[in-house]
Amino acid sequence: MAERRMFTKKVTDDDNFMSLSSSAQALYLHLSMSADDDGFCNQVSLSMFKAHASVQDLQALLEKRYIYQFDNGVIVIKHWRMANALRKDRYTPTAFQEELSKLDLKDNGSYTWLPSGCQEVATCLPQDRIDKDSIGKDNIYREKKTAKRFTPPTVEEVRAYCQERKNGIDPETFVDFYSSKGWKVGNNPMKDWKACVRTWEKRHKNDKPQETPKDTSKFKQLENYYLSQEV
Repeated sequence: MAERRMFTKKVTDDDNFMSLSSSAQALYLHLSMSADDDGFCNQVSLSMFKAHASVQDLQALLEKRYIYQFDNGVIVIKHWRMANALRKDRYTPTAFQEELSKLDLKDNGSYTWLPSGCQEVATCLPQDRIDKDSIGKDNIYREKKTAKRFTPPTVEEVRAYCQERKNGIDPETFVDFYSSKGWKVGNNPMKDWKACVRTWEKRHKNDKPQETPKDTSKFKQLENYYLSQEV
């Protein structure tokens, strides 16, 4: 289970939260600090002791719906997922699966009761941690997740593009060349084959290579030529 907990100002700076007694606010913070990775806490009495809070403070949090409490005494922080998100490799599922199955997750990340009792929350488990140590890693993760996957073009696609630009590039040579390289530009995976065509186009205008060779040794010469031209 993660050791760090986050809080959102959307909750703690809200007028309703600020209208709570200081002991009730402290109780909310201690309950959150004692909660598991899904926001569930079974250390209510200990949290009340740490916060010097009373039963009235606990009741205030329940009435204002900052927490939900189950029949067995376990509570869950309603707005938990608005502030606490964990990657799968850092996330430990709650032991209170029966209680979890009674909750749904709103679009804003807050829990709500699920009258049907069907488990919906499990499909919305967080993927990214948002603590100080992982901000950079999470940004990279999101970029990779949203990046468009490269698909190698067919000879027909390259031919159509070259004819559109009237650049004189042989589409079969282009496809054969990059297929032999695993569709890499230097040591990096290709991201935009049309950009590579345009690069060939510039080189073709300024310094045309020899006629496309048919045997393996000459094809290797052509490969070395384009490798030397790429940046």
